[in-house]
Amino acid sequence: MNNKGKGLLALVGLAAGAFAFWKYKNMSEEEKARLKGKVNNVGQKIKEGAQDVERSITDKYEELKGKAKAEAHDITH
Repeated sequence: MNNKGKGLLALVGLAAGAFAFWKYKNMSEEEKARLKGKVNNVGQKIKEGAQDVERSITDKYEELKGKAKAEAHDITH
């Protein structure tokens, strides 16, 4: 992408951010609370997903470590 395209993309991003800010500032308190709830819900789902991935990786690591120890034991005995 050339510099002109990058500049246009940056301008569009800036305009979208400004619009989102304006839209938020003009929301009622109830709408803001609802939006905050949605953001918190999505954040919680992302956090849970990351924890699931971490558990899965840890479980796989422990499984592979156990197999390696068993194979090493079989080789030496």
